[in-house]
Amino acid sequence: MVAGLLKAANTKLPDDIGWALEAAAGWETDDTARSQLGGIMENIKKAKFLARPMCQDTGVPVFYVSGKMIAGIEEGIREGIKKANTSVPLRPNTVHPITRKNSGDNLGKGMPIIHYRPTDDEYTEITVLIKGAGSENMTKLAMLNPADGIEGIKAFVISTVLEAGGRPCPPTVVGIGIGGTSDRCVEMAKEALLIPLDRTNEDAAERELEEELFTILNSGGPGPMGLGGDSTVLGVRIVTGYCHTASLPVAVNLNCWAARKASVRIMSDGTYEYGK
Repeated sequence: MVAGLLKAANTKLPDDIGWALEAAAGWETDDTARSQLGGIMENIKKAKFLARPMCQDTGVPVFYVSGKMIAGIEEGIREGIKKANTSVPLRPNTVHPITRKNSGDNLGKGMPIIHYRPTDDEYTEITVLIKGAGSENMTKLAMLNPADGIEGIKAFVISTVLEAGGRPCPPTVVGIGIGGTSDRCVEMAKEALLIPLDRTNEDAAERELEEELFTILNSGGPGPMGLGGDSTVLGVRIVTGYCHTASLPVAVNLNCWAARKASVRIMSDGTYEYGK
């Protein structure tokens, strides 16, 4: 099941990202950028048809588990990763941070990364977010002064995306965490990447900021693959949390154009279905 989840995330683009790429190709005016977007979409089609990963960097999987039936989930995820190493196949990416020794199986100390969200639902849902180094390395956290306010938040996000340039393989999805503590803020920025681009933010202030940043970043950004153009980002998503009165944490976490994610819902009777 988990191996199938990893295969789906690596070989099939989520629908909302596909629609966003098509929209970007529609508004793009730069010939080089249009060519890059065309190449991306051709790559997506081939990956799905051949059931092969969209990118040679199959990333590090980050799991989100919700529901009541979470006992034994970690062992199942570990076994799923081991199976996916050959069935997808996954590139062996996990190394010791100091010695750089490769675990060879995408596991090792601290792996897999699993976030648990206990709920009262009668099903268990496992969502995986694939994070490649090109986008993950562009992550930034700022502990702003509360007096910096909304303008400080915008300035930090814009500078982070523009300084990243073509390294995270744009057009990207920009995940932003605002509030909480430093560690929670970075978590929220990554969680923001799970929000579908075709889902409207119900918080008016957050929605306005998302739309403003989307317009600004596409008006003068690096463009597809950093080669210029009008489509640097496919979307901007924000997750917020209350914070200390003397703090204003802001974090940015990017997804490359592939924005690989998938989910599986396991019912109480043992049946399950995949989703995006």
